[in-house]
Amino acid sequence: MGSEPQHATSPAPDAPSLVHQVAPGPQLLETAAGTLRMLAEPTRLHLLWQLADGPKSVTELAQASTVPRTVVSQHLAKLRLSGLVDTRRNGRHIIYSLHDGHLVRLIRETINHADHRLTGEPAHD
Repeated sequence: MGSEPQHATSPAPDAPSLVHQVAPGPQLLETAAGTLRMLAEPTRLHLLWQLADGPKSVTELAQASTVPRTVVSQHLAKLRLSGLVDTRRNGRHIIYSLHDGHLVRLIRETINHADHRLTGEPAHD
């Protein structure tokens, strides 16, 4: 009937992989740490959490935030410069989106991990 599902460690030849078997050298570790530093600020993490559900404009992000629009714009600029978010123009609006699925999973797991710690929900794999 259908084809077998692809495993994370053996993607189709033209598909991106979900898991990379790499040895974390100094450059890779510094790049990863830079990503985590961007996530380590609550307003930026909240913006990224919102973008994990799909692209949004500055207006949409500011409406869901507890900080002024100018602050949202400043954080979005940092996220864009760090390569974590992409932009596209839609008329007069700039639409922001997460750069890739790795970030979506990282952000969701980070928030879910924090929720488990706060609620006392048992850890799981």
